[in-house]
Amino acid sequence: MNTQIFSLFEYDTPDDQAIKEGASTFRKKMDKRRSVRFFSDKDIPSDVIEDIIMTASSAPSGAHKQPWTFCVVSDSEIKDKIRQAAEKEEYENYHGRMSEDWLKDLEKFETNWTKEFLTTAPYLIIIFKRAYDIKEDGSKSKNYYVNESVGIAAGFLIAAIHMAGLVTLTHTPSPMNFLQEILKRPDNERPFLLLPVGYPAKGTKVPVLSRKSSSEVIFWN
Repeated sequence: MNTQIFSLFEYDTPDDQAIKEGASTFRKKMDKRRSVRFFSDKDIPSDVIEDIIMTASSAPSGAHKQPWTFCVVSDSEIKDKIRQAAEKEEYENYHGRMSEDWLKDLEKFETNWTKEFLTTAPYLIIIFKRAYDIKEDGSKSKNYYVNESVGIAAGFLIAAIHMAGLVTLTHTPSPMNFLQEILKRPDNERPFLLLPVGYPAKGTKVPVLSRKSSSEVIFWN
């Protein structure tokens, strides 16, 4: 017997003009989103951080398992430990792990293994994916489409940060196992993505980039 409880989906049907305006406004807002590597240390109210994370947690997931954990770091000592470990791995990446093509593609961004934003940004949000959950009796409960689900939640989070008027950067030091150790996360969790969150530093510049046109990314059938 299906014991699932359903509720009526409350939906006020907008007219065509409202849909067009909503889609256009959101597109224009998101088109201004840029990855920022230089942050101000200006503080952010913690309830803002909670709101953007809970927006991310509203993302769809396989069988509604919600296989994610968001670790919020503001403690300076922990941020320093994360930076030291990340820079160690990034140094190895820039000095042997990355291919020549990869390094050449990064030249225009003028990046290197130094990750000052890890200690400057007032908050770091580290997303962990949960391969499985642990029941009260200690047994394992399988999660489904974990990478896809957590990836969607990460996209929601980036959009929420931007819509709140803040900036971020997707950071994936490889390997990232040190995050699990520093943040003392359980064995069923694995680091997925690190996002510094804050205001841009005064005078921050970003590369001049162009995004692909609609004809390059949309194929109508």
